[in-house]
Amino acid sequence: MKIKRVIFGERSLTKVAGLFMNRSGAEDAAQQVKRTAGLDDAQVNLVGPPDGDATGSPAFSSKLEPEQAGIWRTLVRAHLVSGAAGVAAGILLYLGFIVAGNAAVVSTAGMSFAVFVFFGGVLGLLVGGLLTARPDHVLVIASVRRAIRKGRWAVVIHPVTQAQIDRAVSELRGRSYRVVRSL
Repeated sequence: MKIKRVIFGERSLTKVAGLFMNRSGAEDAAQQVKRTAGLDDAQVNLVGPPDGDATGSPAFSSKLEPEQAGIWRTLVRAHLVSGAAGVAAGILLYLGFIVAGNAAVVSTAGMSFAVFVFFGGVLGLLVGGLLTARPDHVLVIASVRRAIRKGRWAVVIHPVTQAQIDRAVSELRGRSYRVVRSL
């Protein structure tokens, strides 16, 4: 869990959404989830057709990704940490080839070192980009977007502990027609 705090700048790393046929069902579920999971108002968002579903819709975006400053911290941290880890992995791989006596690496030690460090760093930065993009959130966001395009409603939860995740998922499963969550 500590590595998550080093890389990610957001408090809530998981999103849970329950999809509902109507507003009243979603409102009732939102209130019940708050009580059951011990969530505060900022962690529970009701999303529906009035919020719009366009990518640039401020209401939609702020309810599904409320920690905008945290996303920027994640971008910087993920790239720094994974880039440094990639460079370290490149150095270790280089040393492994040197110790193994690989003729190509030994005969061009300086250039080989630069290549291993460069490609290790690039691979690390690519991993940082993947961590920043949070592809696991796409399923939740796309599911909510599809639901509100059909005139339905969603309760989007931003839990910060595993206990809150478990309680929110359990409560929403009993009340909604579908529950989606990120990692």
